[in-house]
Amino acid sequence: MGFKCGIVGLPNVGKSTLFNALTQTAAAEAANYPFCTIEPNVGEVQVPDPRLDKISAIVKPQATIPTRLTFVDIAGLVKGASKGEGLGNKFLAHIREVDAIAYVLRCFDDPDVTHVDGRIDPLADAETVETELMLADMESLEKRIEPLEKKIRGQDKEAKKTLELVTSALELLHEGKPARTALVAEEDRRLFQALNLLTSKRVLYVCNVDEASAATGNAYSKQVEEKVAETTKAASGSDPKPAEVVVISARIEAELAQLDHEERTEYLSELGLSEAGLDRLIRTGFHLLDLITYFTAGEKEVRAWTVPLGTPAPRAAAVIHTDFEKGFIRAETISYDDFITLGGEQAAKEAGKMRLEGKEYIVKDGDLLHFRFAT
Repeated sequence: MGFKCGIVGLPNVGKSTLFNALTQTAAAEAANYPFCTIEPNVGEVQVPDPRLDKISAIVKPQATIPTRLTFVDIAGLVKGASKGEGLGNKFLAHIREVDAIAYVLRCFDDPDVTHVDGRIDPLADAETVETELMLADMESLEKRIEPLEKKIRGQDKEAKKTLELVTSALELLHEGKPARTALVAEEDRRLFQALNLLTSKRVLYVCNVDEASAATGNAYSKQVEEKVAETTKAASGSDPKPAEVVVISARIEAELAQLDHEERTEYLSELGLSEAGLDRLIRTGFHLLDLITYFTAGEKEVRAWTVPLGTPAPRAAAVIHTDFEKGFIRAETISYDDFITLGGEQAAKEAGKMRLEGKEYIVKDGDLLHFRFAT
C-alpha cells in the first residue's frame, strides 16, 4: 500500500533542494531559475521509527525493513497555472494522485535567490498556490456537470448524488473556500473522495528558513504558524483534521544528506538540533495522513508496515499479501511495549501477553502481528 505526499510551491522556494535532501539524490535539479524541475520527480523515503531498531536488537534478523513514504516533487506553480501558465495543468494533474500536499513556503531572505514576485511573503505564496488549486478544481468540476446530467436523465441515482456534491463543492470554491471545508455525510464520503479534488487533500506547510533559524523558526515561519492556528480554530468540513506546520532549513538538510551517521550527529549538535528536520517532516507527513505502523518479526526479517488508522486485521494482512486477507483466520498479537519489556515473542507468550484476535480486531500502532490464514 503506497502513500504519496506532493511537494508544491512557487519557483525558487527550495522545493527541489528539499526533495534532493529527502531522497538523498540529485534527481531534482536545484537551480536559481523557475521551472528547473521539468518532470515530476518521485522518491521513496524511509519513515524513521526507533521502535524498529529496538525490535531488531531483540530478534537479530537477517534484514530490517522500514516502512516508506513517497514524495512527489512538482514543478513550481505560478499565478495562472490552472490556465496553463508556467507548466500549468500538466503538473496539477500529478498532484491529483497524491494523498496530501506539502506547501513549501520561502521563509528566508537571500538577495542572490530571486523570488518570482520580487518579495518574501509566505502567506501570500500559500494563497497563490491554494488559489491555483481551487481554480483547477473549479474547472474539473464544471466539466463533470453535463455528463452527470445525462446520466441522471437515464435514472442513475448515484449520478444525482454526485451532482449534488459537485454543486456544493463549486459553491464553496466560488466563495474562495477549499473543497476540504465541504460538509459531507459519511454515506457520501466515497463519492466525494472519487471527485479527487486538489483542495480536498490534507495540507502540510513546510517553512523553509535560513540556517540560523532552523532550531527556533523566524518571523516569517511564525506568521505561518499563527495563520494555521487561526484557520484550524475556525475549521469545519468533511475533514476536520488540522493542517500541520514544519520548520526546516532545506540548505542544512542538503548538507546533512551528504554526511555519514557520525558526521550528521556531530553537525546537528553544532547547530543545536536534536534531529534532522527531514525526520520531523516525514513523521509529520505520516501523522497528517492518519497512518500507523505495525510490525512483523522473524529470523529472516523484521519489517514495518503502513496502514491507515482504523484498519481491521484482515485488511492489514492484505498489505503483506492479498491471500492473507482472503484466507484470514486470526492474528497473533503482541503490543510493542510488552514485546520490548519482556524481551521478545517467546517471553511475551509465556507471560500471557500474546492475544489471538479475529476479523473484527482494529490494528493498533506498534502491534507485532503474525497472521494465520487458510490457503
